[in-house]
Amino acid sequence: MLNPTFNQPAISLQQLSVIIDASEDAIVTKAPDGTFLSWNNAAEKILGYTAEEMIGTSDNIIIPEIFQDVEDRIIERVGAGETITGNEIVRRHKNGSLVTLKRTLIPITDDAGQVKSVMMIARDITLQKDLERKQLIQSAIIDSSDDAIISKSTKGIITSWNQGATRIFGYTEDEVVGKSITILIPEERLDEENHIIGKILKGERVDHFETIRLTKDGQELNVSLTISPLKNEQGEIIGASKIARDITRQIKSAAQLQRYAENLETLNSIGKSIAEDMDVEAILQKVTDATTQLSGAAFGAFFYNVVNETGEAYTLYTLSGAPRSAFENFGMPRNTDVFRPTFTGQGIIRVDDITKDPRYGHNAPHHGMPKGHLPVVSYLAIPVISKTGEVIGGLFYGHPKPGMFTKEHEDLISALSSLAATALDNAQLYREVQTLNERKDEFIGLASHELKTPVTSINGYLQIIESRLEADSVTRSFAQKARNQINRLSGLITELLDVSKIQSGQLPLNYTKFDLVELAKEVTELMQHSNGNHQIICDCEHPILEVNADRERVEQVIINLISNAIKYSAPKTQVIISMHHTDTWATLSVQDFGIGIDQEQQKHIFSRFYRAQNVAQHISGLGIGLYICKEIVGRHKGRLWVKSTPGEGSTFIFELPLEGVQD
Repeated sequence: MLNPTFNQPAISLQQLSVIIDASEDAIVTKAPDGTFLSWNNAAEKILGYTAEEMIGTSDNIIIPEIFQDVEDRIIERVGAGETITGNEIVRRHKNGSLVTLKRTLIPITDDAGQVKSVMMIARDITLQKDLERKQLIQSAIIDSSDDAIISKSTKGIITSWNQGATRIFGYTEDEVVGKSITILIPEERLDEENHIIGKILKGERVDHFETIRLTKDGQELNVSLTISPLKNEQGEIIGASKIARDITRQIKSAAQLQRYAENLETLNSIGKSIAEDMDVEAILQKVTDATTQLSGAAFGAFFYNVVNETGEAYTLYTLSGAPRSAFENFGMPRNTDVFRPTFTGQGIIRVDDITKDPRYGHNAPHHGMPKGHLPVVSYLAIPVISKTGEVIGGLFYGHPKPGMFTKEHEDLISALSSLAATALDNAQLYREVQTLNERKDEFIGLASHELKTPVTSINGYLQIIESRLEADSVTRSFAQKARNQINRLSGLITELLDVSKIQSGQLPLNYTKFDLVELAKEVTELMQHSNGNHQIICDCEHPILEVNADRERVEQVIINLISNAIKYSAPKTQVIISMHHTDTWATLSVQDFGIGIDQEQQKHIFSRFYRAQNVAQHISGLGIGLYICKEIVGRHKGRLWVKSTPGEGSTFIFELPLEGVQD
């Protein structure tokens, strides 16, 4: 309630009290010493204290200590008769919170002009100040953001533009506010804006929309957009707030990473492919195709470094990206300043525009590229150098646009050229080994044929000599031993002849139906007769097992397997031959209980001229018997394998199709 100490004005005290209590502003009076004299309802709402609590109480109950000196100075000014308006103060609410007020202080005087009290009219601006602080913070955040933060109307007209937008797009705020947002959108993407505005008008938010936008100078940027509807106090959509983040670097990094992964995969794939290939033309074509693709060249070519008497002939070997006829009409590259560094191995040449290079265009008759030649502006050339230092040739790449090749392309192709050089060296060695093998096979075949006739003649003469000697004569015994050795030599020659036939693909098979059980028993009896120190057992569960195969060759396989079992069975003396069958296959196994074969040697035991490493030196052989057996069984469309444990013996098993499969 009002407790005035001045003369009553024309308006009644009751009317004045009603006005003051109805006011939304705090209206209070206090004495010069700070004691409150009046306290209206608004003051109670704003600061929490009732009139009964505050009238007669000092104002220091609501003044934070740090503001007391300021308050004393202000009251001193009012006490001197000064009216103060727009003064912002902070006071303490009854609950301890701080309240910001904007007040007017009016001195109340008596008839003599002396200030008897002070009236304060104050409005609570706490929410307003909080809002201002938030706006300042938001403004600072917006202005300091690296992202472009833009607002626009529902018609797409830009209404605000932060510093981040200026940094990203190049326009200042004055240049764009009031203009259409389409100044940032490429023509082919204008439909995106209609789509975005459509979603905004529905109250929908657009998150992380990746697209392309334009800078002031026309440069394209990859951006990620987040757009939200802007609403007025009535909840009506009046525009949109857009945050645009420049992701050009991330996109390029991701693309570069993807490209790196693809290049690495290509390198690994091509490296493996050319390492496994022994065909020179295939290797060079793979390398040319792969490197042309990796570099983005319009065409790529490999030229062999073949120099004629004048030192100017380089032979085109492989081409990618263009028909061979594109080169054939213009002859081979000549020994010019442009090509010489590559074919002499001086290093890599990469030029953004070869037509502007000082080495270009000095040689007659063309003084540059011949008329009708593939257009070459960007140029890349990399020598292919063997491990001996010899320049095998050069990889050349061209593109009709300038600046198409980079250091990355150079490094990638250089890496592949090194792999290619190694592969070419290996292919050359492979060809040389193949040639030596072919000559060796020719020699084996020729020698075997040449040896067969004299050995047969010697055996015949020994038979005649033996027949004319007395049965108990020492000389006849020597003749028999000589004939045994001749037979052994004849067997070795026969094996060599078989190897020669196998290598030349001329090992014939004469298919006929026969009983495999009967054949196995015949061979067992024969081998038992000539190897009395061993027990050879033929264990077959079926009386007849008919197969369609080459009887003579199958017999050769069984004899060879039993012979090996006898050789390597010591000190054991038992060898077991077993047979069984299914509806389509016949299987025969030969088991010994001798020295056995370890796992590593089992991988090579069927290779030509391979002999087990743990055999006694006195056991003879060329290491071709199992190879021949494997080939014979394989040509019958069967298979041969071994099961063995060192020290426990070995079991060699082969299976043949019952009906036979003829080529």
